Amino acid sequence: MTQAEQLSWIQPQVTVTQQGEDLILENPIPLADYPANIGVWLREAEQNGLDAILVTTSGCGTVIKDYGYMLREDRAYAAKAAKIGALIKDVSEFLTGIGLKPATLATGQRVAYHAACSLQHGQRITAQPKALLAKAGFKVLDVPEGHICCGSAGTYNMLQPEIAGALLGRKIRNIESLKPEIVAAGNIGCIMQIAAGIGLPVVHTVELLDWATGGPKPATLG
Repeated sequence: MTQAEQLSWIQPQVTVTQQGEDLILENPIPLADYPANIGVWLREAEQNGLDAILVTTSGCGTVIKDYGYMLREDRAYAAKAAKIGALIKDVSEFLTGIGLKPATLATGQRVAYHAACSLQHGQRITAQPKALLAKAGFKVLDVPEGHICCGSAGTYNMLQPEIAGALLGRKIRNIESLKPEIVAAGNIGCIMQIAAGIGLPVVHTVELLDWATGGPKPATLG
């Protein structure tokens, strides 16, 4: 019996999700869901070929990149999980590799970049998002104490609201000290957490890159 089969009481399902975790305190995705995800991606890779699987929510990306390790003792899925994990790329990681097309819009806005814990600590991706934003013409501002969590941390803000609130307050003060016009982040949990405590538009990094290179203006920018 595989590790996944041992947890067959959890019904696996494949969904397109934007769930994310800042600090991977506890993996919230049931192990029984992994084979379904792996199966879909593996079929696509084998039938049509894949250069990468892009993830736009860094909390999810951190977990999926770790599939190979988490299923390393599962005879049925260890190799498959490792293959999928190797294909996973954060969208900023992928865009850095292929190159961002030239900006078509004169931007120049002051953007405070919040580095999600899952991206900077979990995936060790730090410079790429900021470099992409700068290339697109934005004035990128490093948030003081950028290594510290915003307080979202998956479900942590619900399980420990007092501590999460204190972390959020600290993050907001650091962001506001820069006097930015926009806040950018690469994880949906961080975006929701910070947006709840600040009077500035908070957007995904890719929304700004898309806008600068000919895409629509992010709705939160008005």
